[in-house]
Amino acid sequence: MSQWTILTHAPAPVETVPAREHPELLAAPTAEAVAGFPAEHPVDVFAIDPDLADTAALTEAYGLKDEHSANCVIVAGSRAGEERIAACMVLAHTRADVNKRVRKLLDVRKASFMDQERACAESGMEYGGIGPFGLPDGYRILIDSRIVSEPEVVIGSGIRGSKIILSGQALAALPGAEVIEDLAIEV
Repeated sequence: MSQWTILTHAPAPVETVPAREHPELLAAPTAEAVAGFPAEHPVDVFAIDPDLADTAALTEAYGLKDEHSANCVIVAGSRAGEERIAACMVLAHTRADVNKRVRKLLDVRKASFMDQERACAESGMEYGGIGPFGLPDGYRILIDSRIVSEPEVVIGSGIRGSKIILSGQALAALPGAEVIEDLAIEV
């Protein structure tokens, strides 16, 4: 049985295991980043059916509320020939404010979602599993401030066959993470 309260509503028991001890449940760059993450922040992982990797399917199958699941979207823009990229972490019931907030934070004229194929190739992660652990150097990690107050949040593990669970505070402790007010808007 899971130690994480939000997973107790799943229709079947969910077994979480320490992510550091189970790199086979993580994409290679994710496993490397998790291994170097401070041990005082528990980071667990649990296996899922890869067909449930998308947020709507996952929340329904596991009885999660939207505030228990955070999405990572990769946004890019350029200024004076320099590309600027950010991984935006937002709760499932919100969406990244790409056209206003993210664009201003990146200081670009136009920001847009990175092409799926490129995001997967550069991150070394699978679509539907991209998360903030192990992203390429140079990617900013922007976290909507609403996530930080959540005691338990489910995020991508880098593969479609599992998810990471940790606290919002642990997510904010990622090296280089920036907690941003109003990064996302309600949908």
